[in-house]
Amino acid sequence: MNKHLEELIELSKLDKSIDDFTPLIENAQKKLARRVAKRDDIARRIDEIKAVIDDANSKIASSENQIKSLNEQLALGIVKEKAVKTEKEMKALQMESELAKEKLTFANEEIERYNKVLETKERELKEASLDLNKANEELEKVSSEVSKKMTSIEEDKGKLFAKRESKIRDIDQKILSFYEKIRIWARNSAVVPVKKQACYGCYMKLNDSAYAEVIKSEDICTCHHCGRILYIEPQTEEVEA
Repeated sequence: MNKHLEELIELSKLDKSIDDFTPLIENAQKKLARRVAKRDDIARRIDEIKAVIDDANSKIASSENQIKSLNEQLALGIVKEKAVKTEKEMKALQMESELAKEKLTFANEEIERYNKVLETKERELKEASLDLNKANEELEKVSSEVSKKMTSIEEDKGKLFAKRESKIRDIDQKILSFYEKIRIWARNSAVVPVKKQACYGCYMKLNDSAYAEVIKSEDICTCHHCGRILYIEPQTEEVEA
């Protein structure tokens, strides 16, 4: 087999091994991202619950101030009744008193309603806080696992990159440039075997002349259909022989 072709086959396999780390890295990052998203969702839920609690407390405080003001108004009305001289004034005071009592009833009902809201939301807050603690623990655990995995991957990639750098120094630069141009679009299928007289990159059948050239392996041959670099695997050569 042509020396340059052998070098490109080895280089292609190295590149594939390096690129095979990409899905491993992506899966690790996705796993971590899912835990982060889960933690953030719980944190947002806690913020929403706290906002409802703050609003309920504010409404309760407002109702309590209103009750205080209405009670003062009723007390003042009692004092005024003692000084009333006409029936018209008495009716006016009675109407004010009835209106104040209605407002008191509504304010007390509002306090009761918001207290129920508080009770529910505080229970939800407690549950969400427990969920957040659990999510943080899970995130910390997964983060540690991913960190170790990424370190291991980077170490393995580093070794392969070092091996690749060593190999490309021995390859003819024109041959290397030719390979890199094909790899831009073909990625890890820049160099592919021929099986059953077909290119295993585009799966198109080679004509007899092109197939014979690949079998000879005297020069670097490319697929007439797709342009990928072709070679015959050793076991295929034995079968052909």
